[in-house]
Amino acid sequence: MRAARLISLVLLLQARETMTAAELARELEVSERTVYRDVLALSAAGVPVYADRGRAGGYRLLGGYRTRLTGLTRDEAEALFLAGLPGPAGDMGLADAVASAELKVLAALPPSLRDAPVRTGQRFHLDVPGWFRESGPPPWLTELAGAVWRDRIVELRYRRGDREVEREAHPYGLVLKSGVWYLVGRVGGAYRTYRVDRVTHVGARTATFDRDAGFDLAGYWREQAEEFLRGMLRAKVTVRLSPVGLRRLRFVADAPFAYDEALAAAGEPDGQGWVVTRLPVESVDVAYPQLLSLGPEVEVLDPPDLRELMVDAARRSAAVYRVAPVQR
Repeated sequence: MRAARLISLVLLLQARETMTAAELARELEVSERTVYRDVLALSAAGVPVYADRGRAGGYRLLGGYRTRLTGLTRDEAEALFLAGLPGPAGDMGLADAVASAELKVLAALPPSLRDAPVRTGQRFHLDVPGWFRESGPPPWLTELAGAVWRDRIVELRYRRGDREVEREAHPYGLVLKSGVWYLVGRVGGAYRTYRVDRVTHVGARTATFDRDAGFDLAGYWREQAEEFLRGMLRAKVTVRLSPVGLRRLRFVADAPFAYDEALAAAGEPDGQGWVVTRLPVESVDVAYPQLLSLGPEVEVLDPPDLRELMVDAARRSAAVYRVAPVQR
């Protein structure tokens, strides 16, 4: 435990150059007294760590000092090579950079851990594209990735319906979702999302932009994804569900929030345990096969056209199985 903490202390100082005892204590989740003892132990072991006095002082390493990665555990070493699995990095034109980084990490590992990439490759494979999709990357992905890395302004030309439009964009990030790449860019002061496979040309400019340090790509994407789904689920249907149907509804609903809303809107169970609720759906046509999959565990109450579709399906199913309908 202490050996791992000492290595973490050295790596923190390598990354941040100067840190106070209080800052190190917070990062390592120990007391400042423990930090003082660890620094003394490192100095005794020959690690050139020293303290600067004064208000702007703190601990630092002698310039140029670097430690080898001899403190990595087997799990940590193998986890590093998961990041180099073929796929997204290669699509963005970074396959050579990832391979080079892997070689440098491999050279720094002790002999007992140098089988890490082989073990990882034997056990894990990342197949990113969705089913029934072409596996090749979009034509302009590499150029966009380069612009994202360098904060370089781009001129986009992309398909919108049956026409092409042009935009000047500040490319903030790329997102891979279900095998489809999306560009998140700032256009005219607002953040926009574009499918990369609809981009027909990228003109990279030499001018760069000042990135908003507060922009959170992951947070933005979560908000956009939920807003997109909520925008799709504009209709609602009223259904009556058995206890089994209510449990299975989570696997039928278009999105987790749709199931949560239906659960929250459910009334009190009747004498047979059935409940009535409202479910957000995209449309009657989409809701029909979804609710049909619940079979006899659901009864559609509204809208009338969806109920009629369900009644017709039940009538035809009864005819196939030659079962007389139950009189209610």
